[in-house]
Amino acid sequence: MTSSHDTLRMPPEWAPHERTWMAFPPANDTFGAPGSATLEAARAAWARVARLIAEHEPVTVVTAPLDLPVAQELLGDAVTLHPLPLDDAWMRDIGPTFVHRADGELAAVDWVFNGWGAQSWASWTRDQHIASAVTAATGAARVSSRLVNEGGAIHVDGRGTVLLTETVQRDAARNPDLSHAEVEAEIHAALGTTHAVWFPRGLTRDYEEFGTRGHVDMFAAFTPSGSILLHRQDDPAHPDHEVTRELRAFLETARDAAGEPFHIIDVPAPATILEDGEHVDWTYINHYVANGVVVLCAYDDPHDDDAAAILAQAYPDRRIELLDARDILRFGGGIHCITQQQPAPVSHSAPLDRFGGDGADGADGDR
Repeated sequence: MTSSHDTLRMPPEWAPHERTWMAFPPANDTFGAPGSATLEAARAAWARVARLIAEHEPVTVVTAPLDLPVAQELLGDAVTLHPLPLDDAWMRDIGPTFVHRADGELAAVDWVFNGWGAQSWASWTRDQHIASAVTAATGAARVSSRLVNEGGAIHVDGRGTVLLTETVQRDAARNPDLSHAEVEAEIHAALGTTHAVWFPRGLTRDYEEFGTRGHVDMFAAFTPSGSILLHRQDDPAHPDHEVTRELRAFLETARDAAGEPFHIIDVPAPATILEDGEHVDWTYINHYVANGVVVLCAYDDPHDDDAAAILAQAYPDRRIELLDARDILRFGGGIHCITQQQPAPVSHSAPLDRFGGDGADGADGDR
């Protein structure tokens, strides 16, 4: 870790935001060729998310220079466009992880990005520079890390605990030369956490060709109360039926930074288990918490409203917005995967609470 600041801390996602960062899908092997139906579907889906979030806080969308006209047409004046060369559009993973310095000012962790563990299908010659470029655009202090890591592979509670996955940070194609202790030390230095909970694995589809090998934001997420929302697959015909029980059994034995057991909130998976003959990786855990709103993946599924009710209890101060995410999940991620929060700086008159809520109780209203 290289930084001119000794103390860094990642605020929880529900702390007040300055803005949200996204990326506009470029033509590539994932989204399809220019003019293809798949590329148009992806761009329309990303644009729906951007426009909804923009009703609550500023949104900046990184856009490949050649795509500026079509991005402007789809997004209009709702967002700010920022031209940068792009390989892909998963801003959670290619963008920086924003943190606070001890004085409350903004800094940004620039992890090493290598295409989710040097995946054969991935390109990252451009995306490996996005975090640095976005950091420069915000004026935040850049914090360079030697760790290969992605934003979708971490989740913090703002009280000292971070969720990780053994098959991501300890992946031989990501960090082969770092010990378990070295990975933890790098994570804690970057995020200001003191305790890591290492899930043994992720969901089944995440280990197929286009998966991330276990991103935590597909199956577990903290809430402001400190509880953990956990994906639960109840259909024995889906391979995640056993996986989610393994994950719950593990979490039941885990403790937080204060040594306390977790309160687990089970979030049932969508009732649909097959699409085009393949098991779906649909999940309600991959939601995005913005100022005054929770943007929740929807699937035109009988369980959509049940998930919304669970999230409403977890976030009583925010509106729950269901947004059809099927044209995002088809490309390998969800709403959380395509967004990245830039937290608001903490006022000098409201000192940074290392394990608290950044001088806010999380009940922030619309911006």
